[in-house]
Amino acid sequence: MKANYINITILGVLFLLIFSCSEDKIGVNQTGSITGKVVEVETNEPLENARISSQPLTSTVFTDENGEFEIENVPLGEYSVEARKDGYLGGFEPANVTSSTAVNVIFELELSTADNLPPSTPVLLSPADNEVLQSIEADFAWDSTDPDDDDLTYSIELRNDANEEVLMFENITDTTFVYSNLTLGTKYFWQVTVTDEINDPVKSAVRSFEVINAPVDNRFLFVRKVEGNNVIFSADEDGNEFQLTSKNLNSYRPRRNVAANRIAYLQTNGEDVDIYTMARDGTDKQRVTNTIKPKGFDLGEINISWPPKSDMIYFPRFDNLYRINSNGQGLEVVYTTTDGSFISEVDVSENADIIALKTNNIDGYDVSIFTIDFDGNVLDTILTGVDGATTGLNISVTNQLVLYSYDVSGFESSNYRRLDSRMFVYDMVADTTTDISDQKPDGTNDLEPIFSPNEAEVIFTNTSNDGISQKDIYTVEVDPGQGGAERTLLYENAFMPDWE
Repeated sequence: MKANYINITILGVLFLLIFSCSEDKIGVNQTGSITGKVVEVETNEPLENARISSQPLTSTVFTDENGEFEIENVPLGEYSVEARKDGYLGGFEPANVTSSTAVNVIFELELSTADNLPPSTPVLLSPADNEVLQSIEADFAWDSTDPDDDDLTYSIELRNDANEEVLMFENITDTTFVYSNLTLGTKYFWQVTVTDEINDPVKSAVRSFEVINAPVDNRFLFVRKVEGNNVIFSADEDGNEFQLTSKNLNSYRPRRNVAANRIAYLQTNGEDVDIYTMARDGTDKQRVTNTIKPKGFDLGEINISWPPKSDMIYFPRFDNLYRINSNGQGLEVVYTTTDGSFISEVDVSENADIIALKTNNIDGYDVSIFTIDFDGNVLDTILTGVDGATTGLNISVTNQLVLYSYDVSGFESSNYRRLDSRMFVYDMVADTTTDISDQKPDGTNDLEPIFSPNEAEVIFTNTSNDGISQKDIYTVEVDPGQGGAERTLLYENAFMPDWE
């Protein structure tokens, strides 16, 4: 009996030893895995070839093109996982491997700035030092680079010698900047500061420029295309020019009013156009129109009229002719076409109670040119029932002549191209029409004619009929009874003239 008890005891001890050894073996052999992803902290872009290791030490792996990694066969336990990549600060994340289920960790690494170099000192390019600007608009340009290709931000400090005003233009991300509100006759000093948001800001040298005094004798106005926009200039007979509007805005069709000593013009805003006025030196720009704006078949083909002794500006809007005070008040309808045709061009002589109009269909054709009084009664029918396009409309100082341009080829196309546009003078007293484009070169168009102040000449635009060539402004002496005379080139690369 005692022997059996001893045997049972021995068997029990052996069973416990075997069971204990089996448990230890299972614990030793269990493993899991650590997975994860490494990204850049600000952009969340995955980082490839980042080195992944752990403490206690397991395998060392590298991230793939998606920034992802996996460490396999990791013994159960607690780990500190590290991610490292050149140019970035290292990152640590905890991982507790408790079973065969993968543990996932995410690293967001910051760029290291320990070896980052500052940007180069800005080199000021434009305006040149001591340059005299022929405009109240300055095109600032400079150059600066960063050896680490960091994003750079600039600021401009602008001072003048007339007062203590300091203008600061900040958060500029390009190396150019346009400022369009300089003061005439003033000297300016400017400096550019650049920062990469890592190193200390770097300042350029200080440079200066001047703005000319206001031109007082510029009687000519015209438009020139500058970097895709129409820009208005004034000029004298010697060719000295002065820029009046910004190249960042599309401004055109200038009309000067001598009595007000101001210039009215059109300026686009998206798909709309408004009437503005400005002083003769380009300052004091004021918008005139508000909810009721000029409209027509083509915003580039409509014009406005500001009679010499009037404060009212006339403009077309589809089939209506409006007028409005130059201060934006007193809007009223003057005339509505009887057939629904669009009014595109207008010229008004208030003292003679004459309004000259050009109307057309939605495509710009089926043209009529006629004059009316302020009651809407037709006085003279100048052109009607013809094919082709017209452009330009002007009543003479004597209120006896109407000047216009018409494409005698009768060509009509969707892009409003003209093939043989010639200038004509209609005598309202004699009821006669005279072609004054005798000297027009073949293959060109005479466009946008305006009488000179003394009525002895006409100023106009001439260009190739290909529709894409340069436009130039000419003058020609004119005698309605004799036709055109020799032409004189006045301004190159210019169009939409006015002469008051």
